[in-house]
Amino acid sequence: MSEAVEGIDAAGAPVLAAYSYCEAVTGQQARNFAYGIRLLPTPKRRAMSALYAFSRRVDDIGDGALAPEVKQARLQETRALLGRIRDGRIDVDDTDPVGVALAHASRAFPIPLDGLDELIDGVLMDVRGETYETWDDLKVYCRCVAGAIGRLSLGVFGTAPGARNAERAAEYADTLGLALQLTNILRDVREDAEGGRTYLPADDLAKFGCSAGFASAEPPAGSDFAGLVHFEVRRARTLFAEGYRLLPMLDRRSGACVAAMAGIYRRLLDRIERDPEAVLRGRVSLPGREKAYVAVRGLSGFDARSIARHTSAGRA
Repeated sequence: MSEAVEGIDAAGAPVLAAYSYCEAVTGQQARNFAYGIRLLPTPKRRAMSALYAFSRRVDDIGDGALAPEVKQARLQETRALLGRIRDGRIDVDDTDPVGVALAHASRAFPIPLDGLDELIDGVLMDVRGETYETWDDLKVYCRCVAGAIGRLSLGVFGTAPGARNAERAAEYADTLGLALQLTNILRDVREDAEGGRTYLPADDLAKFGCSAGFASAEPPAGSDFAGLVHFEVRRARTLFAEGYRLLPMLDRRSGACVAAMAGIYRRLLDRIERDPEAVLRGRVSLPGREKAYVAVRGLSGFDARSIARHTSAGRA
């Protein structure tokens, strides 16, 4: 039997190579996420890359062109890998670098790996082609694919010693994940429609005359598409406001990471709000210089201090 993956003090060459693979995947496929985690100290950055690489694998299965039954089989194989990680049955010479890196990260940090089971459950919803009648229905999906990622990330970040209301940190991390996912759904509404998917609640689509869907660069005839987008933007802003309560509970660099990632998505939301139909013409994104500005702002601690003042005023 080869040497089992050990904790944080035994990151030998095979483990470091596995982390390097995960960091390469993150840098190539998650520009917004990568901007945030580069603000973390090395051990946390590596652990977040391992979480991302595993999550990316799950998402790629769901988004790929395989038949539904093949996707389900692949997702079950990925769940089996997660079981091996959870049970400590991954060796440093295992051929799966994502498994090696995540196994090491889960020993180094109290990562709630059940959140990755939730992610797989959420992607299975996609594979089955589920649609959502109400916001409460959509929240179940968003909590699986994004809220769970927030809670997993909190396992790496931890809370700062003496942080007030730290017992609610997981709740706020979950809510911030929902805010990011709803922003994603708005940004990708045309791309998802072309792939045969609709995520926005059917009740909301009907309310604004958009039940016909988004198959072209023009809103459905006679619809109030701008009204629909502004309605969902307000919902996302409410989620951001609640989720941002997490920031003062984190140490400086972890808070900077979260502030950077959330700040990028809030700026995307601003752009979508200013020009709702832009999401039908193509993917809305931020230029690199604006992402860099958001990262610097996060590292300065400005957002965390602002939220701390706001929440303190709210309790007064």
